[in-house]
Amino acid sequence: MAAPTVSPEPEIAGPEPRRRRFRVNPRLLLRCAAVLAAGGLVYLSVPPRTVWWLAPLGFAVLGWVLHGRGAKAGLGYGFLFGLGFMTPLLAWTGIFVGAVAWLPLSALEALLVGLPCMAIPIVTRLRGGVVWAALVWVAGEYLRSILPFGGFPWGRIAFSQPEGPFLHLAAFGGTPLIAFAVALTGFGVGNLACRVAGGDRRPLRLVSPVLAIAVPLVAAIVTGPLIPTDPQAGEVTVAAVQGNVPRAGLDFNAQRRAVLDNHVKRTEQLAADIHAGKVPQPDLVVWPENASDIDPLRNADAYAEVDKATRDLGVPIALGAVLVGPDKKPRNTVILWDPQRGPVDFYTKRQLQPFGETMPMRGFFRLFTSAVDRAGNFVPGTDPTVFAMGRARLAVTTCYEVAFDDVVRDSVLNGSNLLAVPTNNATFGRSEMTYQQLAMDRVRAVEHGRSVIVAATSGVSAIVRPDGSVIEQTDLFTPAALVERVPLRTATTMADRLGAWPERVMVAFALAALVVGWVTAARARAATRTGGAVTEPGPGTDRPEPNDQA
Repeated sequence: MAAPTVSPEPEIAGPEPRRRRFRVNPRLLLRCAAVLAAGGLVYLSVPPRTVWWLAPLGFAVLGWVLHGRGAKAGLGYGFLFGLGFMTPLLAWTGIFVGAVAWLPLSALEALLVGLPCMAIPIVTRLRGGVVWAALVWVAGEYLRSILPFGGFPWGRIAFSQPEGPFLHLAAFGGTPLIAFAVALTGFGVGNLACRVAGGDRRPLRLVSPVLAIAVPLVAAIVTGPLIPTDPQAGEVTVAAVQGNVPRAGLDFNAQRRAVLDNHVKRTEQLAADIHAGKVPQPDLVVWPENASDIDPLRNADAYAEVDKATRDLGVPIALGAVLVGPDKKPRNTVILWDPQRGPVDFYTKRQLQPFGETMPMRGFFRLFTSAVDRAGNFVPGTDPTVFAMGRARLAVTTCYEVAFDDVVRDSVLNGSNLLAVPTNNATFGRSEMTYQQLAMDRVRAVEHGRSVIVAATSGVSAIVRPDGSVIEQTDLFTPAALVERVPLRTATTMADRLGAWPERVMVAFALAALVVGWVTAARARAATRTGGAVTEPGPGTDRPEPNDQA
């Protein structure tokens, strides 16, 4: 008898695996929008606007968003904050070459802003967290001042503060102290808001953020009267000549003879006004950077023009010129031209502008745009130089150099009693670049206790007192000559005497806090794994919210 056949049971199909659906987290989008706007607030605090108080408000929003986040979230939010700040701040870099320069630079700077923001959530878990967070911000600014290609410190927070009380702190600790004070105030506001919103309103718990807000503001206000402005080494009458250019743009150097003629013409008009008694006789005159892009030491016509203008004035002129060295390469040089002896001294720009006066990795970047071939091949100088111009001892920092703490400090501490900043902003049209640079000049005046003469080819030229106030300034693309009496000062400020040490100490403390924060977080994670009572998430982990990856 055959065995019965057993039919296999039909397979019962189970439910199809559910696909994970991506859900947009509204709170994540809100935080992203908030940090972008916070970066925009910091940008709006920068001149030509005078709303300096928007900078600490921007940091308050940043601190609020970073509160309780992890390192990865800090990097993402910090990058967005940097985009909101750097993209509009650096728009002038694309005026004549387009987005190919502006947007990559903005993104790179934003990434460098994101790095300290990655560390801020780690250090804010320590006692006194807002102080450590402000120190980490200063460390981030230091990083941006040296990387890449020699650094780009244009976005220092100090340069947003020429109108506010924080400016006074420049005389005591330079630009790093201003950045620390602004960031600390803002982070204090953000921390106070987080505690109150979280229902923690116990007075003792609110003391720390209140002190973080009050101490920097009070320190800034009470130090204002201590800023020296007296003519401790006498006074001189100075003149800044702005000859203007025929037209703005990268073809500026193709107009070299016209630019030289413009400055000679405006100087001759100044000489006529002096002889007519309309303006006082200056003791010295400053022409802008690139006032003579024709080498007057190699071109007899240019030499004759400059020499005649100097003789007609009867006083020395410090003038910006492009000189060609024995190696046939150009130097961006300021010449001291004496009315009797001609050219007698020289200062060659030491901190050259990458992608302008020099072109790093030229072959690589040419793959993206042929505009790199417009960049120069200038040779940097090596030494600071002080021009002896009668009673004045004139330190010179040329254009881009004024953004660098150490370059300005070396020039000022070389026996100066007056500072000149010859500059050429014609390439950047009517953008905000020239006003941003004037803000730097005003900060340097307070930092070093010197009057500052700003001479620009096309504006804005200005005369600045040692307290950072502007005596007089020109309009853009207008021939002009400013003549003012200013105090001379040889005394050094505390910032001069301390030099780079305030920044070094702040960076060291920031790094130490970061190490302590990481170690503390590692111990907390280890205790959690072994059943300890510590449940606080470590700094490398975000709060357990879905899709919070920013």
